[in-house]
Amino acid sequence: MLTPISRVRFPVFLGAFLVACLLFPPRISAETDSKTANASLRVSLEVYGTVTAHDGQRLRLVTDLGNVVIHTENSSGKVDYHVHLEADASEKNAKELLKSYALNTRETPEGVYFRGQTFGRQLRGRLWVTVEINVPKNYGLDVWTGGGNIESEDANGRVVLATAGGNITAGNIGGAARLTTDGGHITVKNVGGELSANTGGGHITTGSVGGSASLHTTGGHIRVASVKGGARLDTGGGNITLEQSGGELVAETAGGQIEVGEAAGLVRAKTGGGGIRVVRVSGPTNLETGGGSIYLTQVDGMVKASTGAGGITAWFVTSPKRPGACDLQSADGDIVVYLPKQLPVTIDAQIMQGNEHRVIADPAFPLKVSYDEAADGSRRIRAEGALNGGGQVLRLRTVAGNIQLILSDSSKQVEIYKKQMEQLQQKLATQLRMVEQSLPGSDDRP
Repeated sequence: MLTPISRVRFPVFLGAFLVACLLFPPRISAETDSKTANASLRVSLEVYGTVTAHDGQRLRLVTDLGNVVIHTENSSGKVDYHVHLEADASEKNAKELLKSYALNTRETPEGVYFRGQTFGRQLRGRLWVTVEINVPKNYGLDVWTGGGNIESEDANGRVVLATAGGNITAGNIGGAARLTTDGGHITVKNVGGELSANTGGGHITTGSVGGSASLHTTGGHIRVASVKGGARLDTGGGNITLEQSGGELVAETAGGQIEVGEAAGLVRAKTGGGGIRVVRVSGPTNLETGGGSIYLTQVDGMVKASTGAGGITAWFVTSPKRPGACDLQSADGDIVVYLPKQLPVTIDAQIMQGNEHRVIADPAFPLKVSYDEAADGSRRIRAEGALNGGGQVLRLRTVAGNIQLILSDSSKQVEIYKKQMEQLQQKLATQLRMVEQSLPGSDDRP
């Protein structure tokens, strides 16, 4: 789809443009587009060209405006380009507007340079631009457009894609990648190295990331299959979904939900009002929500979790790999803990407003329950006990909720774990299929 963009002011490099045209003369044809009766007539201009390229080099593309489509099918030592320009035929200077977009293409020691810019700032009217480039697959990409979408097929080199106002869609990237848009969605398949993605308001969706990941959006969702290294996921109000984290994970949203599958390292997750779900916790974990529930399926290490208005549910494993104290706190919700019968742990549970709430424990867990009556008539409930000789402290605190200690069913826990992981995988697989369908050249592209 062509995107209408107003003229953009840039410096004029007429000398370079004339030299480039002498070295690489483009083939130009003009035609009138009138595909539908309701659409206004447009005049168009096609520009074709070829520049010598060598495997392992880099494309540096800069255009004032327009959509950019990158194909990586070339294996003949060249970069082919095709620029499609359109203007409204009803404008009296429509043909002059087409010619106001000038090209500067040349071979450089680093690879191929492509520059598209508009001249004739006194001209009025709309100009539509689409730049289509075909480069070798083992080629790096450095692409910037002043206003339009960027689409790229699989690329083995380092990739930098940036637009001032469109969507970015990319296939598999063999190296590191930096993707930036001021206001669109970012979707990419698998990234072999580090990934940095930043959008002013869209969603971010990616497959596996071989290095670290830094993903930020001011208001969209973040959906990631896996990150091998450390991950920083930050959104101004959307949901965060991550299937697998291999390093330290920091996830923050102003008001959305956070879902994490398996987390091997330290986890810090914070949301202003949504729920938090972590399927498997192995490293030190700190979870905080202003008003949602927290659900942990397999706790295998130290956990601190707090919520302002929701409940907390946690399933503990038989023998934690990384033992440590756990602290679960809710201001206005129930705390439900599932414990294996043979787990050595010391329970310290309190209900601040116990008049209408209570501690409920399985008979397999011998606890001492005491009551503290205050002068204002409120009652505090405290339950303590050293299970199986005692161990790391499990501290449970709620202001106005119940506390339940339930004997864990290991087979049911495994069933829940597998089901939740399958749900995450299916959700992310659906998103990645949408990425594949939107790539240039896809047979089922909408």
